[in-house]
Amino acid sequence: MIRIIMHGCRGRMGQAILNTIRNQSQESELFQLVAGIDSKVDGTDDYPAFQQLDQCETEADVLIDFSHHSSVPGVLDYCIKRNLPVVIATTGLDPEEKEALVQASKQIPVFHSANMSIGINTIAKLMETLIPAIEKDFNIEIIEKHHVMKKDSPSGTALLLANAINDACDTKKDFLYGRHSTSDDCKITDLGIHAVRGGTIPGEHTILLAGPDEIIEIKHTALSRTIFANGALRAAAFIRNQEKGLYSMADVISGRGKENINHAK
Repeated sequence: MIRIIMHGCRGRMGQAILNTIRNQSQESELFQLVAGIDSKVDGTDDYPAFQQLDQCETEADVLIDFSHHSSVPGVLDYCIKRNLPVVIATTGLDPEEKEALVQASKQIPVFHSANMSIGINTIAKLMETLIPAIEKDFNIEIIEKHHVMKKDSPSGTALLLANAINDACDTKKDFLYGRHSTSDDCKITDLGIHAVRGGTIPGEHTILLAGPDEIIEIKHTALSRTIFANGALRAAAFIRNQEKGLYSMADVISGRGKENINHAK
């Protein structure tokens, strides 16, 4: 049984993870929520819940953070003090917060991904094979769509995909965020990233590869937040078995590290 502390338990993703844990079948029960942390807890939760990190002394195997990027340094400090592996699923991190991940990973196992979907991360992995074959002849654009409450733009997932594309390129792309007031011709070295916001769209990302007389579209649609909850829990099962270091979903997909999810009970 993997004991989870959920930081950001009252948020949309926190609730999705809690529901996923609650909906486990008894035969395959793998995860246990042992505590939740959120400034909005009010004593009505049916699990131990705290408003502040330092109020929680509950023993656990992993902490999952789905909160706000400004909370990440405090979460990392808390986990370092407790020698607790951590999954940082929060997006929109600034350069200082990303550096905090690197520094924390020198002391504890830290898992971070801009998107917890296995599908998105598999597409990112696919770029290693696809891009070298078409780089010289195809223009590449990324279009991302999210709900009206989405704070960061472009999304962390769009940047994850853009960076995966760039990592696979011999000649690196210049990122263009929209094309407003741009009158220059589209260069083969441009990579346009476009954000759409509306309604309750959980998340949709399209990579458009346009070449001479042919077009390739790779599209991922999140139909619910459950896919991100499942990915975060898989990350928790992975990171609890690792040595100190910085890990991502690419490590899970590639089989690196000491993943032992099937024998974690």
